[in-house]
Amino acid sequence: MTHELSSRPSRFGGTTVTSVEELREIIPPPLGPAAGKVRTALHDLDRQWLEASPLCLVATSDADGNLDVSPKGDPAGSLVRILDDRTIAIPERPGNRRTDGYLNVLENPHVGLIFVIPGRGDTLRVNGSARIVRDAPYLAELQVRRNLPVLALEIDVEEVFHHCSKAFLRSKAWDPDAWDPESVPRRAVIAHTLERPEQTLAEVEQHYGPQYVETIYG
Repeated sequence: MTHELSSRPSRFGGTTVTSVEELREIIPPPLGPAAGKVRTALHDLDRQWLEASPLCLVATSDADGNLDVSPKGDPAGSLVRILDDRTIAIPERPGNRRTDGYLNVLENPHVGLIFVIPGRGDTLRVNGSARIVRDAPYLAELQVRRNLPVLALEIDVEEVFHHCSKAFLRSKAWDPDAWDPESVPRRAVIAHTLERPEQTLAEVEQHYGPQYVETIYG
């Protein structure tokens, strides 16, 4: 599937890159620190980052290569459990019950994660092999409010490294002067238009009202 997609010509006039050699003619191989920074076990600095991060993006793929990226968020210290130098776990929290990532992991255990600390441009990247775990003793230590997770995504670390801040600097993601949250319709309008057309906008607005924050942990 990957080969078929990579050889498919662009419909918009561009020239498709179809080989590693061609790609490396355009973008040379990494040099120095960037080439050798990937590690296979957590350093103490990685542990500090994981314990301070309240937000993670988890990428998964099914057996056919169909992808999903899901955000995971919790108070710092509750987002991830460090089990040892090569194993971490992310607890399940109440959501929309689609379980896209979990369904993918049942077919393909390979996952990629990016751990974010708000205000920091650099990030921590972890790649590894995952499994879905229930009844683990450490789940009790990941309770938030009244929510005790019933599952965790347990990940064997295969690659871990820190990523520089260029993307966040270019996007000005942490610069309040660059923020424009009103540039697109608010969440209730999007949900009413695309997901809940049978409800009135007022009903959807009420769903996403002040009480929404109080229900995020069930």
